[in-house]
Amino acid sequence: MKKYILKRLLTAIPVLLMISVGAFIMMNLAPGSPTDLYVSPDATPVQIEATRRALGLDQPYHIQYFRWLGRALQGDLGINYSTRYPVLPILISRIGPTIILMGTTLVFSYLVAIPLGIISARKNGTWVDNLLTAGSFVGVSIPNFFLGLGLIYIFSVQLGWFPTGGMSQLGESGGFVSSVHHLVLPVIVLSAFYIANMTRYMRATLIQVYGENYIRTATAKGLASEVILTRHGIRNALIPVITIIGTDLPRLVGGAIVTEQIFQWPGLGRLTIMAIQQREYPMLMAITVLSAVVVLFANLLVDIMYAVVDPRIKYN
Repeated sequence: MKKYILKRLLTAIPVLLMISVGAFIMMNLAPGSPTDLYVSPDATPVQIEATRRALGLDQPYHIQYFRWLGRALQGDLGINYSTRYPVLPILISRIGPTIILMGTTLVFSYLVAIPLGIISARKNGTWVDNLLTAGSFVGVSIPNFFLGLGLIYIFSVQLGWFPTGGMSQLGESGGFVSSVHHLVLPVIVLSAFYIANMTRYMRATLIQVYGENYIRTATAKGLASEVILTRHGIRNALIPVITIIGTDLPRLVGGAIVTEQIFQWPGLGRLTIMAIQQREYPMLMAITVLSAVVVLFANLLVDIMYAVVDPRIKYN
């Protein structure tokens, strides 16, 4: 296992390099330039060139990239163009809220989806199963922005039960209760797809597991249905569900960008939108690489969880 983990970590290095190169190329191929936001429309070519030099954009692209890479390896992710502050402290200050939002979403999704999938599988073919299946299709189909705006209108504007956005009320110190109150609607929006998708996976896998010979043998021996479910059914049905962590995490990261912008959540997603609008290339590079690291680490964690759930899986 240790050799496998080390091998995966080593193979992640060229992947991150390719992602950083791709992100750098796409940013420089995008129309416009950061200098357009920081010079007057009446600026002379000399003034524009001076601004490009101040931002470090006067060098050839390959030199700009390798300069960024060399500094990044030393922990320097560049300078924010508009504020002239280092990128790394700004990035670190936004990681916490995003971890809270995404972590709560994952935990809430699994706590809801696994029981719903079990109920749907055990009630296969009944109106309960049909209702949960229909709800799952709705959950995977509805866009985050549409659901978010709808929840804000109903529960914030009309009913006034939840705040429209932010992480705490003005004048509050950001207590636990206030944070949870602000967290409810964003978590519901982000977890809608996850709950629906995991419920479908859990249902389909559990129905398949119930058709296996060892389940029939356990039933023939007179074991209670609850014992069969807990000892044999759920453990084997969890393997495809675990896969969703790796396959759907990029979608969760992308959904967090939209959700944080809708609810004004002060995390990496909202920072990404601001960086795109202001063409903050160093910030976008840092966010892209960080997102890639999270996805690669999540896939490695999924592989490790496979071996924990299913002892038949060995990594040599």
